[in-house]
Amino acid sequence: MSVHHRAVAALFLMLLSVIVVADVPVQVEPVSNRTIVRQINVTGTVTSPRTAVLSTAVAGLVAELTIDEGHRVETGQALLQLDAELAQLALERALAEVRQRETAVADARRRFAEAEKVGTQRGIARTQIESLRAEVSNDEAALVASQAAAREQQAIVARHTLKAPFAGVISERYAELGEWVNPGNGLLELVATDNLRFDFRVGQENFAALSPDIPVEITLDAVSERSVSGRVDTIVPVKDPSARTFLVRVLADTTEADNPLRITPGMSARGKLNIDTGRSGVAVSRDAILRFPDGRVTVWVVDTGGDPPVVHERVVRTGFEFDGIVEITNGLADGDVVVVRGNETLQEGQTVSILGGNP
Repeated sequence: MSVHHRAVAALFLMLLSVIVVADVPVQVEPVSNRTIVRQINVTGTVTSPRTAVLSTAVAGLVAELTIDEGHRVETGQALLQLDAELAQLALERALAEVRQRETAVADARRRFAEAEKVGTQRGIARTQIESLRAEVSNDEAALVASQAAAREQQAIVARHTLKAPFAGVISERYAELGEWVNPGNGLLELVATDNLRFDFRVGQENFAALSPDIPVEITLDAVSERSVSGRVDTIVPVKDPSARTFLVRVLADTTEADNPLRITPGMSARGKLNIDTGRSGVAVSRDAILRFPDGRVTVWVVDTGGDPPVVHERVVRTGFEFDGIVEITNGLADGDVVVVRGNETLQEGQTVSILGGNP
């Protein structure tokens, strides 16, 4: 092959390579009008609707302690037992007093009934009959008092047992076996684990946009592969003066029958509050957006009228961003076609090949 022919062949190969490189494969999508959502990203914590530090109503020595931190308990379950020996003896005395009073009442009623039946026929004075009637009343009153004293002592005995006021998990244990405790001493901390809430802090600049029932997408840092949907339940209009934030409480169903989400109070959570702006506008996928250090924001628009298609860079102005979508407030129109994959190295006027055909 002559030098001339070799030069022509090399030039042909160079031109062919340029052509192949020029037709960059890209993925595109059409620009469309859609409902614009204002999305607020927040962080927060899983909290319990009920947390209580439990204590006994009477003083005593801890005689039995069968639970520890982390144990799950049910409503009414015995958690701690104080030494109730002396209280139990006092109860037995009170019950004996009740039995004694019951006997006295029965005897007084019998004597009164006999006296009233025979009356003056047997020489029993009317005043004596009335005295027996008063004795019955007094004995009945004494019986009622002894019964009340017995019930009081039963309550005292019962208060030597500390029971769970609601179902939950023991988060802290402050008492030890053999320790003397007084009324009001914190012995156990119980945290409810049903109907958990998500507490988020929202900046003051977003407070005006909040309202109950706003949908929230929640992701837990400990279970990042799953998310749950919830709604704003409560907005506390008292800000944290140091952080300039407000408390937003969100409720969500985490108890799917086939795959319940295992969470516990104290876990960190992230939330996306989706606020409907009440308007629609042009929006594109976040992947179509290119941002530059000088502040420019551009997209590559595809002119599909040519064969092959050609791309042109266009400066745009963005608005709200939500769910991987970016609102375009200026620079694009409904029906434009933009590049969402392969747009990193494009050049103005470059021809492209659209993966999957024209949109």
